[in-house]
Amino acid sequence: MWDRLLVDCRVATLIALPGNPLGIIDNGAIGIADGKVVRVGKRTELAGYRAKEVTALGGAWVTPGLVDCHTHLLFGGNRADEHAMRRAGATYEEIARAGGGIASTVAKTAAASDEELLASARGRLDALTRGGCTTVEVKTGYGLDVDSELRLLGLAHKLGEGAAVRIVPTLLALHAIPAAQRDRRAHYLGDIIDKLIPAAAKTGQVWIVDAYCDTIAFTPDEVERLFKAAAAHNLRVRLHAEQLSNQHGAALAAQYRALSADHLEHLDEEGAAAMAAAGTVAVLLPGAYYALNEEQKPPVAMLRKHQVAMAVATDCNPGTSPLLSPTLAINMACTLFGLSPEEAIAGMTIYAARALGLDKQIGTLAPGKAADLAVWNLDSLSELGYWIGLSGPERRIFGGADA
Repeated sequence: MWDRLLVDCRVATLIALPGNPLGIIDNGAIGIADGKVVRVGKRTELAGYRAKEVTALGGAWVTPGLVDCHTHLLFGGNRADEHAMRRAGATYEEIARAGGGIASTVAKTAAASDEELLASARGRLDALTRGGCTTVEVKTGYGLDVDSELRLLGLAHKLGEGAAVRIVPTLLALHAIPAAQRDRRAHYLGDIIDKLIPAAAKTGQVWIVDAYCDTIAFTPDEVERLFKAAAAHNLRVRLHAEQLSNQHGAALAAQYRALSADHLEHLDEEGAAAMAAAGTVAVLLPGAYYALNEEQKPPVAMLRKHQVAMAVATDCNPGTSPLLSPTLAINMACTLFGLSPEEAIAGMTIYAARALGLDKQIGTLAPGKAADLAVWNLDSLSELGYWIGLSGPERRIFGGADA
């Protein structure tokens, strides 16, 4: 006997079929047992099965729970002052070089207690889950030394304890050079590669290492050293690439079979082709594009041409994307970047799961996958990319239970 049977719903499985990119099943039903999906199909096909609980959803839409695959959720303070500076004409680079940006958040994070950091992060996490997320990636990166980064990694892991959401901690090992280390760049890099990577791997709390490759961050050669160290410890890699300039980071990421390359506003054809060949996901971050008032958009047509999977994420962070709504990220991906509603929905489900290396567990509704679902009271799924400020699903199910 199943634990639960959901009926009277329209199901978007996200398993694409010819002429049916979202794998929609009308008058559908979903069987759940032991926290996993055991059967998805027409209601008539599941009529003979018994369940301890039968839930009629009144014709609502059911999708996989949303996956926010790129966030910097764990930080102290905020950078609202930089919002005013940008409105006065300051650029991202100018703010960073003046001591603002990441350095400002690093100082505020160091000054906050563990309890304060967790409390503020939980507030932001609650907003994402109310918006339909059942999986949220959480990066470190506001520590910038071995002990501080390990502290944040532990807090990211703790953030998910007892919560009805899956947290994916990511070690953002190369985010920025601390001011005190600017004249000792090689020494700093050595500490991160020789000390932080082995120590983080030893915790068993992380399987993904990330870096920021750009003119105000780290060079491709430095990132490659990190990638080699990560591979030596059986850790997968991701990369912030081609956001402010083309450093050919996406091609480097593809060379190391990165799960994803993220931002990509300045991606070139060579990088797109390399990502396609490697199966590296393009993670689009419209919140950062919007908040920074950028003019260069990610080359979506080029990514389509090379059949690169496109994920969508909030990039929730205090300086360049203070975005707390996954549905607004979907809307922005459509209105700012030109994705179709179907592409944007896939971008926050199946392809976001792939960007985390979790597509065998989440991201689609199929037997054996986690029963993480979002139930939407909408006439059409296109409304997920239409409404500005959609409040979220009417019901969120995590591991088969209402959350």
